[in-house]
Amino acid sequence: MPPRSSPLRASSKSEIYLLPDIYFNLAIDDAIIPYKEILQMYWEKATSFVNSQCDGLEPWQLVGLTFSSTLLGVWLHGFLFQSESLTSRTKKQFFKLLRKMPIIGSMIQKKIDEALHDVTSSLSFLKDEKDYIKVLPEQGMSQPEVLVKMKEYSSKGDVRWQDGKVSGTVYSGEEKLTHLLVKVYEEFAWSNPLHPDIFPGLRKMEAEVVRIACTLFNGGPNSCGAMTSGGTESILMACKAYRDLAYERGIKQPEMLVPVSAHAAFDKAAHYFGLKLIHIPLTKAMEVDVQAMRRAISKNTAMLVCSAPQFPHGIMDPIEEVAELAVKYKIPFHVDACLGGFLIAFMDKAGFPLKRPFDFRVKGVTSISADTHKYGYAPKGSSVVLYSDKKYRSYQFFIAPDWQGGIYASPSVAGSRPGGIIAACWATLMHIGESGYVEATKRIIKTARFLESELRKIDSIFIFGKPEVSVLSIGSDIFDIYRLSNSLAAKGWNLNALQFPSSIHICITQLHTQSGVAEQFLKDVKDSIEEIMKDLNAKTTGMGAIYGMAQSVPDRSLVAEISQAYLDGLYSTDVPCSEKHMNGSPGHH
Repeated sequence: MPPRSSPLRASSKSEIYLLPDIYFNLAIDDAIIPYKEILQMYWEKATSFVNSQCDGLEPWQLVGLTFSSTLLGVWLHGFLFQSESLTSRTKKQFFKLLRKMPIIGSMIQKKIDEALHDVTSSLSFLKDEKDYIKVLPEQGMSQPEVLVKMKEYSSKGDVRWQDGKVSGTVYSGEEKLTHLLVKVYEEFAWSNPLHPDIFPGLRKMEAEVVRIACTLFNGGPNSCGAMTSGGTESILMACKAYRDLAYERGIKQPEMLVPVSAHAAFDKAAHYFGLKLIHIPLTKAMEVDVQAMRRAISKNTAMLVCSAPQFPHGIMDPIEEVAELAVKYKIPFHVDACLGGFLIAFMDKAGFPLKRPFDFRVKGVTSISADTHKYGYAPKGSSVVLYSDKKYRSYQFFIAPDWQGGIYASPSVAGSRPGGIIAACWATLMHIGESGYVEATKRIIKTARFLESELRKIDSIFIFGKPEVSVLSIGSDIFDIYRLSNSLAAKGWNLNALQFPSSIHICITQLHTQSGVAEQFLKDVKDSIEEIMKDLNAKTTGMGAIYGMAQSVPDRSLVAEISQAYLDGLYSTDVPCSEKHMNGSPGHH
């Protein structure tokens, strides 16, 4: 007879492998028993304490306390976890209360009133010597009369962008292109892409513009996009798409990680769409800090953002590095190329290759915004937002299937859109062609590199970072840079004033490549600095003083309030009662 198996002996090969696991589990159980006993002791103490506190309470009181505690918890969660941080809200509330204090509040209001007066008195576009038209003419004007009136309006202002003294703003201005665009707009003046069955040719034009842009930015066969009214709308659409995607993924409070140098349209998108905006700091090179972005990623992160290049300093963000984060954490990644998209797409062929790739060739880049009305040289009111895959674009669309007027569907914010602008954009791309864009890019980048090289030779100023495209940001450690801005404005230049840190920038366009323009700019900069250096302690005046003051104000709501005066001024039809100018600047800003 075969011997009986011992209870401690494995009866099969599989049991031999199971024995170590059994002993290991027993050892674990023995190790955690003391902790279980400790936890049980504390739990009994806690329950005893709660029971003693509730001793003598009636059932309805217990229910009421539970209900009140739940409401308090919900309110506390809503108070602490909002799209705007608790610190920011506390700061705003503090300054709001401060302004209500009797003496301090009146002092603050007095300063605000002075600042408002300074801003409104410095707005050159309000200095109109004639009355405004406030009602319809009783009898319509003849066409010649309208054209004469139009000419009067178009000649207003003392800044001539045609001379190449304006930063950005007008990127081509070529006379032949203007004539072409006028003819194209005439042909499509009454068209509307909302009705593709009535204007099928316009639909084809828009589709071709988007496909051309996808090809330029190395999109694959599934890449797609849409035309918009400008860079802001392109950015808004990408943010809206990723917000809706985040909702679908179960993220209730979506966040977007955005460099502090990214366009303010991302702030606008956060405001409009209820997204939480988390600003990521820059490195000393004025690029987004990738490590800081990595640390900011959370379960609520809905999108990452980089610029190519960013508006303030013209610096290209490290897109490849951020794209690695996007792939690792499965987060959509938007590249904002609104400013320089139609330059960087041609820089390689123009003989100025960028150091790092930026487009859909980079794994992880899921969308790109680029303005056709900047370096695409199309008329104002056209841009594109592109996606690496149609699955992202679908979240951009808006569809109302139950409207009584029919099934309503639109690809972007607007319903009706000006077909003439779309047609003019298409015509611009067709007319200039790849060779034309390459040549224009070559001239612009060559001019930008020349200006950068010469400006770096001036000891009292410096260039921020290492710009690769068309924007040069100028600062100074010796004098208030806004004094240079004022001085150049007095010489007819119209540059962009920047803040945090104080600086000014020039965005080079085709107009700056005209003979003698770059040289004149350098001469005026040197002459202005020579004058400034004679009295370093002189007070900054004009718009420079306002920018300097605005940066020092801790209550940013005051700055917003003063800025509203500018926006109100855009719609003013009141005749100015004073011709007062702020000293130091003819009001070109």
